[in-house]
Amino acid sequence: MSAAIDSLAPRAERWYRAVWRWHFYAGLFCVPFVVWLSVTGGIYLFKPQIEAALYAPYRHVATGAAPRLSPDEIAERAVAAVPGSVLHKYVLPEAPDDAVQVLVGQGSMDVRVWVHPHSGAVLYQVPEEDRLMRIVFRLHGELLAGNWGSAVVEAAACWTIVMLLTGLFLWWPRGTSRLAGVLWPRLRRGSALFWRDLHAVTGLWVTLGALFLITSGLPWANAWGSYLREVRSVAAATTGRQDWSAGATADARARAQADAGMRAMMSEHAEHGGMTMAHMHRQAPAALDAVVSSAERLGFAAPVEVSPPTSDGLPWQVRSQAENRPRRDSAEIAGDGTLLGVQRFAGRPLLDRAVGYGVAIHAGAWAGLANQLVNVAVLLGLVTLSLSSVVLWWRRRPKEQLGAPAPLAPLRHSWALVTLVLLMALLMPLFGLSLALALIVEQALKRLAPALLHWMGWRPLPVVAANRE
Repeated sequence: MSAAIDSLAPRAERWYRAVWRWHFYAGLFCVPFVVWLSVTGGIYLFKPQIEAALYAPYRHVATGAAPRLSPDEIAERAVAAVPGSVLHKYVLPEAPDDAVQVLVGQGSMDVRVWVHPHSGAVLYQVPEEDRLMRIVFRLHGELLAGNWGSAVVEAAACWTIVMLLTGLFLWWPRGTSRLAGVLWPRLRRGSALFWRDLHAVTGLWVTLGALFLITSGLPWANAWGSYLREVRSVAAATTGRQDWSAGATADARARAQADAGMRAMMSEHAEHGGMTMAHMHRQAPAALDAVVSSAERLGFAAPVEVSPPTSDGLPWQVRSQAENRPRRDSAEIAGDGTLLGVQRFAGRPLLDRAVGYGVAIHAGAWAGLANQLVNVAVLLGLVTLSLSSVVLWWRRRPKEQLGAPAPLAPLRHSWALVTLVLLMALLMPLFGLSLALALIVEQALKRLAPALLHWMGWRPLPVVAANRE
């Protein structure tokens, strides 16, 4: 019996070492990204408050009883302010005395223009991608590097999941019934134990929230988002367009296609060489006026965007772009203002609703300030987890080695976590590719650079017995 137990020990130890390596190297790779994403995500959580302060000068600008310009006239002023542009979107003002926001553009570029509702004066204009919160959004999701940046962030997110799960696995209390050091840190037992407890206990409390934030953000990622779109496309009940970003490159491509369609519509109804807003409306006089009048009666959650058709026979599109996505409804309206149909969020496919709720909570928009504060608490926990891991690594690192800390005690069921990680590799393509690359590099180093392999902590070391607090 004793011999049988002894024969199982090396196998359990090998699994345990694998868990430690995954946790350590996942943390080594992820820590900079976790801190970066926590900071940029924390800023983006307060987008409503930040933008309300930034654009306060363009609210309540109209005074007196001067007549209000028609939507058609306001759109023409915005188009004239950006030479060569066409109308992309007309945003319904939240208050009658607010400046009207109009998105005009050329190709994939959108410019947001604020127009005075009485005088028609252009108060301010800025390229849409140069707005502060758009820059923060791209810093957060793509590192301002397009698809390549999205791929790096997605890989980091997947490895962070591994880091959190392996951390829980290693933290799991064994051989003790005490809650100190498990549910709360021991503050008077020396600095070494303090940092260990701070890392482990923080990881316990933030893991669930962190896993939710990571998985709810994956639909925005390039590879995982593409996979999710494929799943969505084969769902028989799926109708309507996807209501989450497919990445900056895909969004730019969609804007360029829409712009080309709008220009084609104009060329069909304009004389040779004409490129003015008025020509679009000759197909249906004052179509924008009629559509806006009909859209205002729908009572959609602000902000509400009205978009022109991109082909003959297509209706105008009216969409709520509320940060709280479960409040987003959309409608189709004919050029004469006739309401053709309304799609409510509740009527969308299950996948779309699940992603909508996830994205709304991820962005702190589902439950207002409470949602924002809970997310901030999770992000602060992730930063604490990351910084404490750096301190632990620095204190415990072997002399002249990068290597992972020596294991303290074997676990018998590490194979379950290995199976879970392999399943994740199948479900998350970039994680699977990066995991395969790590295994290939490890095998190559064993043959080509054993000294480097030892320095990085991939060469097995003798088991060192240690007491756990």
